[in-house]
Amino acid sequence: MNIPERIAVRLPQLVFPSSKVVLYNHNRVRKLGFVPFLTHKRDLGLGLGLGLGLSKKMSSSMENCHVDVQNKLEVVRPATEVYAQEAIEALKAGKVIAVPTDTLYGFACDACSLEAVNRIYEMKGRKHTSPLAICVGDVSQIKHFAVTEYLPHGLLDSLLPGPVTVILRRGESSALEKSLNPGLDSVGVRVPDCNFIRVVARGLGKAVALTSANLSGQPSSLCIKDFENLWNRCAYVYDGGVLPSNRAGSTIVDLTRPGKYKILRPGSAKEETLAILEKHSLVEEAPAI
Repeated sequence: MNIPERIAVRLPQLVFPSSKVVLYNHNRVRKLGFVPFLTHKRDLGLGLGLGLGLSKKMSSSMENCHVDVQNKLEVVRPATEVYAQEAIEALKAGKVIAVPTDTLYGFACDACSLEAVNRIYEMKGRKHTSPLAICVGDVSQIKHFAVTEYLPHGLLDSLLPGPVTVILRRGESSALEKSLNPGLDSVGVRVPDCNFIRVVARGLGKAVALTSANLSGQPSSLCIKDFENLWNRCAYVYDGGVLPSNRAGSTIVDLTRPGKYKILRPGSAKEETLAILEKHSLVEEAPAI
């Protein structure tokens, strides 16, 4: 069996039934061959030796391509609870993983691992002056990492879980490592409306550093194919399919001042977020003059 046939036979196996994502379709894969390089050598002015040489080079190229595809696919998993423990162990080991959220795909790591946090900055080409948000599994966990006492009762439960990042005071009693976003007395907190990342965050038992899965300044990712060039930097890539977002990301709202709010970045569910803020009698902070 030649190389293209071996590849064609293997391709139908690259399917994740649980996530219903078909990476390759055997019926649409054209069978490749090297016959034209040999049967038409005279028309092309090629000697038999040169034709065989090209065939061998292409064979080697196809082998390398097959190995590259196989290596990439080895890190891909469906984003189901079956693989949650694997993701938790990867975070505990200081690894970076890619996960779906309720808005975009993101890179995640243990927020208390300086090495892992630095790895995220490096792989994204992100400046260290740009802070990272954290993700927790439940709203009740936020108080361990940020000050919440001054917020109206029920506000956080109304906003989260959902496509919102709340900026809160960090506080001296925060369980966050000082090395995360040094020099800042505030922190962005997310509780995505996405079961997989929440299960992983609960299992880790600590805050998860979370940022968009892309190179800094590049478009955000709605499917794992969008950041395929970065798969090799991740321990695992968890596939949740194509996300129903418009690449807007989460709405970021600053709640660090009692009784005030400020929209730092409009995003998904902006109107719903504003309605909740006003329902809890918060007033929009006047822009600085």
